[in-house]
Amino acid sequence: MTEKDRQYKGKRILLVEDEETLATGLLFNLKEEGYHVFWARDGLQALELFESDTYDLIILDIMLPYHDGFEVAQKIRQKSPQIPILMLTARTGIYDRIKGLEVGADDYLTKPFHLRELLLRIEGMLKRKSWYKSEDGKSTICNFGENEINFETLSGRAGDREIQLTLQEARLLKYFFDHKNTVVSRKELLEQVWNIPFEIETRTVDNFVMRLRKYFEPDPTRPVYFKSVRGVGYIFTG
Repeated sequence: MTEKDRQYKGKRILLVEDEETLATGLLFNLKEEGYHVFWARDGLQALELFESDTYDLIILDIMLPYHDGFEVAQKIRQKSPQIPILMLTARTGIYDRIKGLEVGADDYLTKPFHLRELLLRIEGMLKRKSWYKSEDGKSTICNFGENEINFETLSGRAGDREIQLTLQEARLLKYFFDHKNTVVSRKELLEQVWNIPFEIETRTVDNFVMRLRKYFEPDPTRPVYFKSVRGVGYIFTG
């Protein structure tokens, strides 16, 4: 058994997908990879399964009966800020991708997608969950401007506003803190924070930086902490 097999074998995945043909294929392939997979066919069943059991990761379609993926993600995030959520969408509009990230998804894939890319995303998200466990118990509080971040509780404060961070938001913030006043490229962030090969095209980094600006910048349209570096990436100056 390889090290990867030992690390991920037996991890529990909740698959929320109403398209039976796609779901059946994913169930087979994920089980072949050693995951325990539980299938919810609609948003209502997804919430029922989530309430009655524990999972290491959720794969969540947007277009679902009863409760759509946005509603499901929002309800899950209210109870579990740490669980990784990978959102699937057949839509290509940026509105849906941004909304999915805003309600708490850690990443997204647009249908149709390659199985290998899905597996890489899952592996990366589980690695990030391991990061949270390794940080657990270490009270790490960082401040910049009128903002405060507690990496132990995944909570933040921006002036008088309280903010509950997702695991991925906290990871990105921690990387920025650890590389303060240093230009970091999108390639570096994808590989070091998301554990995603740069060859996989994604706007995830930009969308997450937009979220951080919305949380912590006095004026998100004129950032003073999370600044863009044209053609390269970002620099954190907090």
